[in-house]
Amino acid sequence: MDRDASQALDHTKSFHFTPGTEYSYSNVNFHLLGRILENVSGYSLAQLLVERLFIPASMSTASLCPNTNGLPLPICGYEGNEKIGYFKATNRIEWAGDAGIAASLDDMIAYEQYLDRSWSDSESLYAYTSQQQHFKDGTQAEYGYGLARSQVAGKTAIGHGGALRGFRHSRVHIPSERISVVVLLNYEADAGGLADYIAKRVLNWQDPDQVRPTAAAEWKGDFLDAETQLYVTVSDGEKSGTLSVRYGPKEDTVKLSSEVQAKSETMTIRIEGDTLHANRISENRVLRATRIPRPDDVSLHNAPSSDYTGAYYCAESESTLRCTGEDGTLYGSFDGFLGQGPVWLMRYIGQDVWALGNPRGLDATPPGDWTVVFKRGEEGKIVGCTVGCWLARNVQYVKQA
Repeated sequence: MDRDASQALDHTKSFHFTPGTEYSYSNVNFHLLGRILENVSGYSLAQLLVERLFIPASMSTASLCPNTNGLPLPICGYEGNEKIGYFKATNRIEWAGDAGIAASLDDMIAYEQYLDRSWSDSESLYAYTSQQQHFKDGTQAEYGYGLARSQVAGKTAIGHGGALRGFRHSRVHIPSERISVVVLLNYEADAGGLADYIAKRVLNWQDPDQVRPTAAAEWKGDFLDAETQLYVTVSDGEKSGTLSVRYGPKEDTVKLSSEVQAKSETMTIRIEGDTLHANRISENRVLRATRIPRPDDVSLHNAPSSDYTGAYYCAESESTLRCTGEDGTLYGSFDGFLGQGPVWLMRYIGQDVWALGNPRGLDATPPGDWTVVFKRGEEGKIVGCTVGCWLARNVQYVKQA
């Protein structure tokens, strides 16, 4: 953990955005805080957690277990579904600071009781970190100090979720009602959605029914945001009057407010011809994405994969992207200071834009497809590309001779 983390930090030389102007989840920040605590106090993070949190909160069986391949028995998480069956999830990630705590439901109940007592103390750390945070421009931030703020059953809620292969967890605290809901799952389901559902049932809350308009035909398709160099996909939602938008690690469901406008708690979008406008509220970011013409079956089969094959080098991360393939098929893999990565299939989106599949990740959920936008020089030949996803966007690669 210490060796790999320090190398990753040495290779990080640029920002997604000016600090304080936007939001993007960062495990690195929490890892650094853990190391700072250890360096200043002279104690390990595990010792500090026991002394400062687990004992005061009466969390009698909680502990820091950085090695996820050695969680205390009988803890076991499962992957799979009803179609393929369920099987034990394999984890080999080591982390501390951003995660790594193992706790029982009894521990979590004791923790919520501890936080409930802390809430009434205006000088407590929980009361301080639970306050509404703001971006530098004054816009309210939905996340800060490791806590997310949301609306559940018409009430302000504070909480967070966690995930690892085979596990999904969520906690929701509604201070005005002195209600907390904790969901601990040892399989991969929507723990946050379940926590919200339970809170609404406890508070006898019923979401209002609304007649939703029909979506305009222009909505569906793939779009490329020029600034982030990430593609956005819009498709029909599962329910009538909704759309599914994929930009980050998971699909967001938005509800239509008109034929050309839709919104959710975290995003508002509108379509204007071939331009998709999206306000990512939680991230304080506005996307202006242009439609990527969808290739027909013949174009998909004849995608010029030979144009893109070769090695591409990123000086900042000291990593190499290798693209191989022929006859409309392309594969991608990365080599870097962590070693050689697996080869994944790439999907042609249109023009010079491809999606590099990423069905697995160290954390959960995976960051989603990587967008690979190839760049052509004056003679029309590929000279480089940008690679990015929600957590690491617009990374520049240069094609090697």
